[in-house]
Amino acid sequence: MKTPEIITKLLAAKKDKGLSFADLEEKLGFDEVWIASVFYRQASASLEEASKMVELLGLEPELAETLTECPLKGGLDPLVPTDPLIYRFYEIMQVYGMPIKAVIHEKFGDGIMSAIDFSVDVEKEVDPKGDRVKVIMCGKFLPYKKW
Repeated sequence: MKTPEIITKLLAAKKDKGLSFADLEEKLGFDEVWIASVFYRQASASLEEASKMVELLGLEPELAETLTECPLKGGLDPLVPTDPLIYRFYEIMQVYGMPIKAVIHEKFGDGIMSAIDFSVDVEKEVDPKGDRVKVIMCGKFLPYKKW
């Protein structure tokens, strides 16, 4: 799969400036995961937000307009992902998806967790046995409508 040119430009500028997504969060005032989703064209920014990003990265101002366009979400191939980190999330859902669904239904009833009214945070927990990755997903519960 070929990476779109805009993603390559954004990531190269971030690398050239020696910035992490956490650095961008600090400088821009937006969550690091949301910023990364704009970089990977899975979210859109307002013109003001996009302009701040491209200015901070030292990119041409006209690039901001592209970041305001509604993206085609779900850029992964429809097959099982092969990237080991992304595959682990797939594996987690294969193993724990039905149990998580059952617990959500017990607590909330019949419905889903929104991926629109949603946030995700990634935290690092230092552990003497090996650092831990903590992923916190928070989505609005949406009950199924009865008619």
